[in-house]
Amino acid sequence: MASSVLLKLLRPSAFTLFAIFRPAVERGAIIASRRVSSDSPPDNISRYPVPYKKDLPYDIVALMEEVETKGGFLPNVFKALSHRPAEFRAFFAYYNELMNKETGGLTKADRELIVVATSMHNQCLYCVVSHSALHRIYSKKPTLADQLAMLDFALAVCRSDTITDQHFLLLEEVGFDREDAWDIGAIAAFFAMSNRMAHVTDMRPNGEFYNLGRVPRAKGKQDRESK
Repeated sequence: MASSVLLKLLRPSAFTLFAIFRPAVERGAIIASRRVSSDSPPDNISRYPVPYKKDLPYDIVALMEEVETKGGFLPNVFKALSHRPAEFRAFFAYYNELMNKETGGLTKADRELIVVATSMHNQCLYCVVSHSALHRIYSKKPTLADQLAMLDFALAVCRSDTITDQHFLLLEEVGFDREDAWDIGAIAAFFAMSNRMAHVTDMRPNGEFYNLGRVPRAKGKQDRESK
């Protein structure tokens, strides 16, 4: 079902992208199985220098530590964007407003799926890998769900198509109202910016993302102590 959705939605360049991504995904899955979160991050996660934590503002360090504690590793986007702390704060403030909520007809899994589809169009390896992992976790499904109207609208925004009343009618036919449409469009637009920043910085996905949501997470010391 997922493959038929993508056939309808994505232009041929996206399938070329799958061929490009597949070796990296396979390599990443192998790397992730060998690495632990305490390993030092690779030096080439970004073409810009990653600051040491001791040189970062307290609030940014606190957020990083919270994310790493909850997830078991720190996603490279936090490291790469910490190069500019003020922009880091603005990015994640808007990210949280868009992504960490379930309102109207959009679930968190839906929101992640929008990111995956539009990031494929924008050829952003980092966001495809990392948000596919988050989609697997939220949806509890190893493959993409059939959300044709939602993704069609998101990709129309991503491609800078002319948005017409017909787009909104198609969304309404499957239960998405105008506020949902705003969220779908905002997520697509925000990650168009995020995808391009990943290109500029040459941001690399964490090895842990490749198996996240596919392989059960090993219980660590903190998990055992929380029981």
